[in-house]
Amino acid sequence: MNQRAPSSLPLLSSLSPLPIAFSTVDIDSVTASSVIFPSAVNAAKTAAPASRIAGPRQRGWPARLLRSPSALTGAVLLALVLMMAASAGWLFPGDPLDMVAEPFLHVGADPAFPLGTDMLGRDLLSGIFHGARVSLLIAVVSTLLSLALGVSGGLLAGYYGGRADALLMRVTEFFQTIPSFLFALAIVAVAQPSLLTISLAIGVTAWPSLARLVRAEVLKLRHGEMVQASAALGASDTRIMLRDILPNTLTPILVSTSLMVATAILTESSLAFLGLGDPNASSWGNMVGAGREVIRTDWSIATIPGIAIVVTVLALNLLGDGLADVLDPRDRK
Repeated sequence: MNQRAPSSLPLLSSLSPLPIAFSTVDIDSVTASSVIFPSAVNAAKTAAPASRIAGPRQRGWPARLLRSPSALTGAVLLALVLMMAASAGWLFPGDPLDMVAEPFLHVGADPAFPLGTDMLGRDLLSGIFHGARVSLLIAVVSTLLSLALGVSGGLLAGYYGGRADALLMRVTEFFQTIPSFLFALAIVAVAQPSLLTISLAIGVTAWPSLARLVRAEVLKLRHGEMVQASAALGASDTRIMLRDILPNTLTPILVSTSLMVATAILTESSLAFLGLGDPNASSWGNMVGAGREVIRTDWSIATIPGIAIVVTVLALNLLGDGLADVLDPRDRK
């Protein structure tokens, strides 16, 4: 009498699962519920920010950087130079261009002036510490300008292509037909030599190679699955460039940045050696240029700041090599 209805479980269990997956994606604070077939699920996952994807792989890069001999050596040397620049005003509060003793004091002749004095009686040790501050300031400002021009230009040209790409290539070819040092020399010679004009001249002439490097990296990623999935989900061009493409180009940018800082220090020293440095600032290049006139009779005046330049450039190059080994996505040994 009491007949139970047949169970629907066998019928449900016999049905094959539908190939549909429901997902919720948050793009620019807008929640969009979408139905995505399994073939697109993996592509949607790749549309996550590149920093989130590369995070686990690059999470231990500081420890690997410390295990790299070249990177560790370069970091230690660079830290010493930075400490010199930071403590210059505290250890030597006076003007490094002031005459404080008799001229041509040799190294160790007077305990008050361990590195001696130059032909005008200026303290060489004070000049080395204050020169670190000036040389690094010029190098950092010019490198930041080059990064702003090179990264933005290469990113836009590689992503959009077409006329923007062609225009960038013509501009970079124009800049690269003229040696960068001669171009910077001409700019500084026309303008009044100062810290600002020297920094601008070096930065304006150093960006084309970085722009071409960034463009090449963007062209590799432009048509990848991650970028295509982000575009299919409605991400804007700005979001794709800043969240998906740019983080994956940071490795060559970081390595190039360390080399650009070293090149900027050498360029500033060369300009100052030729008499185109800021006469109101004590830089390593100015010290080398002033000491070349008496290098036969008192070699230490030009040699000591020259050694400071060599150590700083060597530190930046070693640090750049270490970063290339640690951050290389292929994890080369």
